Amino acid sequence: MSNHSLVMGRSASGARKLRLLPLLAATYFMVSGGPYDLEDVIGFGGYGGALLLLFLLPFFWSFPTALMLGELASAVPVEGGFYAWVRRALGPFWGFQEAWLSLSASVFDMAIYPTTFVLYLQRIAPSLTQGHRAIALELVVVAVAVVWNLRGAAAVGEGSLKLWILSISPYVVLTGVAIYLGFRGANGGHASLARPANANFSTAVLVAMWNYMGWDNATTIANEVEDPQRNYPRMILLASVMVMLTYIVPIAAVAWAGIPASQFSTGAWVDAAHLVGGPVLALTVVLAGSLDDVGTFSNLTLSYTRLPHALAEDGFLPAIFTKRLANGAPWVSVVACGICWALALGFSFERLITIDLVLYGLSMILEFVALILLRRNEPELPRPFRIPGPDWVPILLGLSPAALTGYALYASRTETVMGMSALAFALLVASGGFPLYWLAKLSHRNSR
Repeated sequence: MSNHSLVMGRSASGARKLRLLPLLAATYFMVSGGPYDLEDVIGFGGYGGALLLLFLLPFFWSFPTALMLGELASAVPVEGGFYAWVRRALGPFWGFQEAWLSLSASVFDMAIYPTTFVLYLQRIAPSLTQGHRAIALELVVVAVAVVWNLRGAAAVGEGSLKLWILSISPYVVLTGVAIYLGFRGANGGHASLARPANANFSTAVLVAMWNYMGWDNATTIANEVEDPQRNYPRMILLASVMVMLTYIVPIAAVAWAGIPASQFSTGAWVDAAHLVGGPVLALTVVLAGSLDDVGTFSNLTLSYTRLPHALAEDGFLPAIFTKRLANGAPWVSVVACGICWALALGFSFERLITIDLVLYGLSMILEFVALILLRRNEPELPRPFRIPGPDWVPILLGLSPAALTGYALYASRTETVMGMSALAFALLVASGGFPLYWLAKLSHRNSR
């Protein structure tokens, strides 16, 4: 297969479809985009805690989820992805709840990236990020993502390949220079791996979990992917390894170079780059970090906006949400979601992560239930990729993500949102899907 065929494909109608490399780049941004938002894992957990977390967590959080998604995406490769799986396995009520959990989580998830976009720019141009200017910059991120997505899935995926190279390249330089300085002992020795004085390991765990979540997002665009039965399992396993390496290697390098863990908070990679490579490297990290946030926001827009379209096709939303442009972009859904995300800007970074984790974790548990039920109820369903082993293996795989979701639920009790605990707030949001389902059913019945 040629490199060109890995990047670009076409449907029978002539519309371009995502192939393996653009799908890999899009998924990489949906989950990670690079080590840009790991600073709090280092700051609250220390280098030793951060490296241990980022190495072990994939085996209990990412890899089980990736295996589950690989099987379901290859067996049921349709638009809406995880929504369609849960609907098929558990019926329309739980399918609707799955979509609601993901869309409501998106309101908090998508507010994170414009926020960190501003935090990075603040490192070099604080006057540009004060007061109303910060909100204006965050709205620019939303607008860029909306316009980019209106050009179609192929445009987003192919552009993400180039964006990934630009956003990760400063970290390649930073890692190389940090390793060199570590060998020279330029900063007086290697940094301690012990936990810092202000350690908060619970926060470090939650931020690490957030940095390793979102593997299911790429499955909502299955009808816009070339050969999804083959490409999804390959892509998810490749992306899992790529994300883990791009987290662990730069952190190990700056620890080797001797930069204290106590200096790390959101956006502190800029300071690390300045220490090891000077102002030019620091500037490139700022610019690349900003590009990363735009890329992540844009690729998540690609994912989330397919859910309202799928819901509308099933009669749960007005038919206007089914409208597409010639390139396949569901333009009404893209614009509507962009407006909702713009209205959600303003929560603090840690608070957003807590709510996002709880809602995402609940939706992921439903996906594991769908995997188990489809194994039992549709054993003859073609599965180009099947998790090895007997049918109890998926149950075993789902235990650790469920336990970690329980931990996020427990930890969220200490955060406060709108006068209540983040746990109560998240559960209140999650329960909103119950009345909304019956309201959607009633509206659909009355519109006939």
